[in-house]
Amino acid sequence: MTGRKAGFGQRLEIADKRVSRRVQTFPESVIREMTRVANEHGAVNLAQGFPDFDPPEAVVDAAKKALEEGYHQYAITWGAKALRDAIADKARSFNGIECDPEENVVVTCGSTEAMMASMLALVDPGDEVLVFEPFYENYGPDAIVSGARARYVRLPWPDWTIDEEALKAAFNRRTKAIILNTPNNPTGKVFTRDELRLIADLCVDHDAVAVTDEIYEHIVYEGEHVSIASLDGMADRTVTINGLSKTYSVTGWRVGWAIAPKTIADALKRVHDFLTVGAPHPLQIAGVTALALPMSYYRDLAAMYRKKRDFFVAALKDVGFEVAVPHGAYYVMAHFRRFGEEDDVAFAKRLVEKIGIAVVPGSSFYSHRKAGRRFVRFMFSKREETLEEAARRLRALAV
Repeated sequence: MTGRKAGFGQRLEIADKRVSRRVQTFPESVIREMTRVANEHGAVNLAQGFPDFDPPEAVVDAAKKALEEGYHQYAITWGAKALRDAIADKARSFNGIECDPEENVVVTCGSTEAMMASMLALVDPGDEVLVFEPFYENYGPDAIVSGARARYVRLPWPDWTIDEEALKAAFNRRTKAIILNTPNNPTGKVFTRDELRLIADLCVDHDAVAVTDEIYEHIVYEGEHVSIASLDGMADRTVTINGLSKTYSVTGWRVGWAIAPKTIADALKRVHDFLTVGAPHPLQIAGVTALALPMSYYRDLAAMYRKKRDFFVAALKDVGFEVAVPHGAYYVMAHFRRFGEEDDVAFAKRLVEKIGIAVVPGSSFYSHRKAGRRFVRFMFSKREETLEEAARRLRALAV
């Protein structure tokens, strides 16, 4: 009996070391940590990407109604039929993606799970996944957890235009997928149709899959949102990821989805089933109402965020930040060289402790941290009075 217990203990120790080695290959979430620090210091939280205003009233009412009508048990694992139908209708009409709700749609616990499930479904150990940088911090770890190697392609400040030769050089025989986020977090870049065509051609040439996160598709100020799956040759090699979080200001609801060709969607369903079983049923039902909002809602949404962007970008420039003006999403990457020689982590610490503004250090968006050491990321998905207070606090930097 004693020997058995010792053997079990040794196995636990070995397993613990194995997990620790895997976890140590990617960093903790700096973005979520900055929310904790903001709360600790009573700072205005311009770090993590969630609003401080309410969702559309009709969507909230739909959630209440779903609870009252008894949607308390599991939905079908890959999504309530009514929501999958609504997603397919929207994909066809807005994104130009032919989509069957039974064969092509998988509802997940947020777009975050959709990305992780996609990596686990697509990638084998030894494969490579291409990631544009600066990148949303989850993408590298998603590839690593899947056993792949992330290969990064740098987008240069301040226009974030793809270096065509660098991208071509990054594709190789081990490339299984490329992760694309447009509009982009953290840069606000909206990839052009020509850039997407370049990516599409390389995916076809190298038999790779595009996994595209389009969560900010309705928050566009310049250019147009194009889904790469709508381009010739890409319908059968694209996973299009989206969700309710950003468009409807419900980041805590955790309802997302992936649209994929049937073979990939079938794999996604299996992975998703064992990751989370299913997204919250009543909130899926409320999502049907969200997706049925009139087009005027989306026009008003983009106009609202454009006003916030213009105000906050001007406020940053007024105190001395160098800003790459975002064309979409609700983030600003700002260069802070005017304020001294400290690195991004020290500067972010000074902002939160001395000024009362929480931001994200730029290095958290780069594979080589030195590349981001002179940047911080602000987000502006806040009420006007919140942004005005942030601007007032930032003026202390100009003194």
